[in-house]
Amino acid sequence: MTLHASSAVPAAIAGVGIDLLRVERIERALARHGDRFAQKVLGGEEYAKFLARRSRDPRRGVRFLATRFAAKEAFSKAIGLGMRMPMSWRRMQALNAPGGRPVVVLAEPLKSWYEARFGAAHVSLTDEHDMVAAYVIVETRRTP
Repeated sequence: MTLHASSAVPAAIAGVGIDLLRVERIERALARHGDRFAQKVLGGEEYAKFLARRSRDPRRGVRFLATRFAAKEAFSKAIGLGMRMPMSWRRMQALNAPGGRPVVVLAEPLKSWYEARFGAAHVSLTDEHDMVAAYVIVETRRTP
């Protein structure tokens, strides 16, 4: 499920989440746990992208993993759950729309839980050589 605005009815902000992360933290986790760490955090499509980016440039792979980790943290804050059910690392993916814009994609049971409570979700990601950040805004659920 991709979450985006689709109605002319105005929505209000239901939640905001932000996460700032040192890339070194992710590098240490990968060094300690190997790909198991990435497999625990990333959804299937994210993991495939991580492997592809890492094969071209190991630094790009680490930054990709770090931005996705931050996106999941920010999203969990925006919806008010933190990392507890039905939220889990792999059930929320930050993927890219054809133009490159990051989009939130949810898997069950988080998807149904979310749709019953919220509207569109917006995510913004940024990375520099030593830091990454993610910002998520969640809209109220629109009624027809």
